[in-house]
Amino acid sequence: MDPALPLDQILQGDCLELLDTLPAASVDLIFADPPYNLQLSQQLYRPDNSRVDAVDDDWDQFDSFAEYDQFTHNWLAACRRLLKDSGSIWVIGTYHNIFRLGAIMQDLGFWFLNDVVWLKVNPMPNFHGVRFTNAHETLIWACQRKGARYTFNHHAMKRLNDDLQMRSDWAIPLCTGEERLKDGDGKKIHSTQKPEALLYRVISATSRPGDMVLDPFFGSGTTGAVAKKLRRHWIGIERDPLYVQAAARRIAAVTAAPEDLFEETGLRRRREPRLPFGALLENGLLQPGQSLYFRRDRQVSARVRPDGYLTLNASGVAAPGPVEAAGVATAGPVGANGVTGSIHQLGTRLRGAPCNGWDDWYFEGADGALHPIDELRQLLRK
Repeated sequence: MDPALPLDQILQGDCLELLDTLPAASVDLIFADPPYNLQLSQQLYRPDNSRVDAVDDDWDQFDSFAEYDQFTHNWLAACRRLLKDSGSIWVIGTYHNIFRLGAIMQDLGFWFLNDVVWLKVNPMPNFHGVRFTNAHETLIWACQRKGARYTFNHHAMKRLNDDLQMRSDWAIPLCTGEERLKDGDGKKIHSTQKPEALLYRVISATSRPGDMVLDPFFGSGTTGAVAKKLRRHWIGIERDPLYVQAAARRIAAVTAAPEDLFEETGLRRRREPRLPFGALLENGLLQPGQSLYFRRDRQVSARVRPDGYLTLNASGVAAPGPVEAAGVATAGPVGANGVTGSIHQLGTRLRGAPCNGWDDWYFEGADGALHPIDELRQLLRK
């Protein structure tokens, strides 16, 4: 971690000025919720003539699209300077601004990874019935440049989603109830406070414990509160002293999750050096002709070929020991002796679903027990 970073602090002031004071390539993840530029020109009222508490704050006022675009270009360029090559950025907006944001991001060289639709399960209705109810916002997830390595905790997202791959449409309620920060008169402190559930997903998906998370439009401090809970460092930039005070009180009340709960979760795998299966052969951790067993089932086995592929044994029959490569068959239907492929390809055919062969193939250790071949990979990495 760069010692020049003001860890876990809210910096009060203009984001463009303060972003320039931070060291380059020092941030792992940026979440930005910039002004929408809603262009509201008059008050909004419900059919009963009660006033709608809309986004009419001074920070959302710009004289023209050109002024807004220049502001957007400047803060995005400053953020790109701060982002590590392995980092990524999330930017959220509505139809008023998300297309302008996206175009400027691409012009600056960011590489888009996903756009995510936040479906608001409790949206504000269109009171006059002249348009569709605006029930979503769009998030753009991007990395520094095309080809950059970035963090994505795929397995963590599956666990959050009942072991199903996470989709890009997220049904999450608006921030309401006790989570909503209010002043002494019961009025909302911030007009666009984001729900913690949204930031929980963003931070869990694209950062690791100990990473640095930056929010240049900190507002009510949702990013900092969730980052602290998930044991990430954070920096917030906010110019409004009322928001700064409210965010500081909110974050001070957050308790970080126990550190030991983040161990052995698979979140660190992408940081580790990539090793091909063949490296186990080259380094003598496996031998040509040795049997591997699928998902701890000794009735389903395959022999290791000298080229790093596996050849399935006949159903229920394990190879007796090392064999000569010249005698290995290379074709046959699923389940028959001779089907050949990588640890991932054969595992996928056996499961009938995508397979990570490092987790699903086992070798017999000196203790006579079956162990995942990933143990051998970890040994080789050390």
